[in-house]
Amino acid sequence: MVLVRGAAIALIASGVLLSACSADRPFGPTVGDVFGSGRSTPEGASQNGIGVNAFLWRATLDTFSFMPLSSADPWGGVINYDWYTDPQTPNERFKATVFILDTRLRADALNVTVTKEVRDATGGWVGAPVAAQTETDLENAILTKARQLNLSTAR
Repeated sequence: MVLVRGAAIALIASGVLLSACSADRPFGPTVGDVFGSGRSTPEGASQNGIGVNAFLWRATLDTFSFMPLSSADPWGGVINYDWYTDPQTPNERFKATVFILDTRLRADALNVTVTKEVRDATGGWVGAPVAAQTETDLENAILTKARQLNLSTAR
């Protein structure tokens, strides 16, 4: 009996979700549609576009354009970059992850994490500490670029 009741609830729930599908949204409603965000759209965020500040998103992609892109989630605000080795320092490589945490263009809406590895005597890669200022410098570079993009669209 419990199994039948659970199946019935699952069937009803899937019917409700599928009824919201349309040509505009072939995969159904978003979380915001279902639960209602109740927030107005701040500057730099688009209603039907990405879920984070568009200026921070674009500035991040521009700032890290030299690194290979591993994955990007514009609704969750996570951009992962794959290992990059500078030709001038072939025994070091870096990987970065950028978290865009808000739809507003703010300094605390951004978090950059950098991972560094160096080649050991056997030729394998070993984790190494990243200079404390590196992540802050990258965040500042992204914020500067985002502010420039914001100003260029305001004209």
